[in-house]
Amino acid sequence: MADPAGAATPSQLRHAEEVMGTVFSFDVRGGEPVAVKTALEEAVTGLHAVDEVFSTYREHSQISRLARGELTIEECDPEVAEVLELCAEAERLSDGWFSATYEGRFDPTGLVKGWATERAALHLVEAGVTGVSVNGGGDVQLCGVPGPQRPWRVGVSDPLRPGVLAAVVTAAGTDRLAVATSGTAERGAHIVDPRTGRSAVTDLVSVTVVGPRLTWADCWATAAFAMGSRQALAWLESLPDTEALLITAGDEVRCTGGLAARLG
Repeated sequence: MADPAGAATPSQLRHAEEVMGTVFSFDVRGGEPVAVKTALEEAVTGLHAVDEVFSTYREHSQISRLARGELTIEECDPEVAEVLELCAEAERLSDGWFSATYEGRFDPTGLVKGWATERAALHLVEAGVTGVSVNGGGDVQLCGVPGPQRPWRVGVSDPLRPGVLAAVVTAAGTDRLAVATSGTAERGAHIVDPRTGRSAVTDLVSVTVVGPRLTWADCWATAAFAMGSRQALAWLESLPDTEALLITAGDEVRCTGGLAARLG
C-alpha cells in the first residue's frame, strides 16, 4: 500500500488486551512482521505479569504480601524496588501531592499503569517498529511515527460535553510523547487527596498532562488534580518537558505556556 504522495505506508498491527481492570490497545507500525508479532506477544505477557505482581486486589500478589509483611522488598521481583523508587521520586517532586501510601498501606497503582504502558511501548521500539501507540485505559504512550510525514495525534475528551473533544495533541517533532488525563468524568471522585486521605475536592474536572514519558505524565496529572487549578498550573509550569490542559467545573480552560505548540 502507498500513500497519495507515493511513499510506502508501514505495515500495521493492532491488538486489544483486557488486563489490570481496563483495556490496553496497541497500534504498531512497521518493522519485520515476525519480530513485531513476537514483541507484541511479549509486551502483552509483560502486562499480565505486572498485574500479577502489583495488583492490590490479588491476595497473593507480591505487593499484597509485601503490605502484610510476608515478603521483603529483596524477596520481590526487581520491578517492585524499581516502582517503589519511582513512587518516592514522584512524591518528592510533587511535594507529597502524589502518594503511593493510603491508610498506611503501600499502593503503587497510581504509577504502575503508566509505567507498564510506557514499558510495553518501548519493548516494541526495541523490536524495530517505526511507530507504536499504546493506550492503557485512556492514557497513551506514543513512539516514532504512524507513517511518512504523519505524526501521531491524540484526542482529549471534553469532560463537560460527552462525545466532544477539548483538544487534539500532536506528537509532531518528537520521537516520544505521552498523554495522560485525570478527572471525574469517567470514574467519578476517585482521586485521593494524600493530605486528608479523602477524595480530592478541587475546582477541576480534568487535568491532561503531555510529556515524553507516561510514567511521569500519569503521576503529574493525578497530583495536579488533587492540588486544584491555581497551584497545579504554577507547579506544572515548573516541570521540564511538561505541558498541561486544565478544565474547571466552571468550564474555564487553563493551559501551560508551551501547550499551544503541541496542539494540532
